[in-house]
Amino acid sequence: MSKVCDICGKHAVAGRSISHSHRTVNRTFKPNIQRVTVFEDGKAVKKNVCTRCLKSGKVARSAEQA
Repeated sequence: MSKVCDICGKHAVAGRSISHSHRTVNRTFKPNIQRVTVFEDGKAVKKNVCTRCLKSGKVARSAEQA
């Protein structure tokens, strides 16, 4: 599954984990992407949406999900 939000374009970014002793390890920060049925142009369409877009109401979820 794609790890990119279809609404805002949020994607995985690289960074470092730093331990208490300051040893560093490369890691990736991945967004929480959900496969959601969205109501778009009068049709129900499945899209990959991050949870921030779902909570903020940027997406109108389809009535089929309920």
